[in-house]
Amino acid sequence: MLVTGYVLTAIIALGISYIGVNYLFAPAKIAVGFGFAHVPDDAENFLNVKGGRDVGAGLVLLALTIYGDPHALGWVMLTAAVWPLFDMLIILRHHGKKAIAFSVHGLTALVTVVAAGLLLLG
Repeated sequence: MLVTGYVLTAIIALGISYIGVNYLFAPAKIAVGFGFAHVPDDAENFLNVKGGRDVGAGLVLLALTIYGDPHALGWVMLTAAVWPLFDMLIILRHHGKKAIAFSVHGLTALVTVVAAGLLLLG
């Protein structure tokens, strides 16, 4: 169980870091997959900020994974689940693509909670 929690955490951490790098270097391309119905042409600055924060979030998770305390990592993962949950709610609130809201952001929140549970109970 514990190994599975660490693996899920590493996948999430690497995934959000990869997405963040894309927001830094190819914001218009990656923003389409976020789920909004329309991405403004002048959104690059905001998307770059989002990219930096996503890279930072991924690095925090990787640092705690390397540190090796499953309970600390589990609590951080549990609180980190709010990031994709709020992404999902924001997309739904602004009438974005429901399929992406639930399948990408909602599923990420769920997997994050599952990883947290595995780490906390392992």
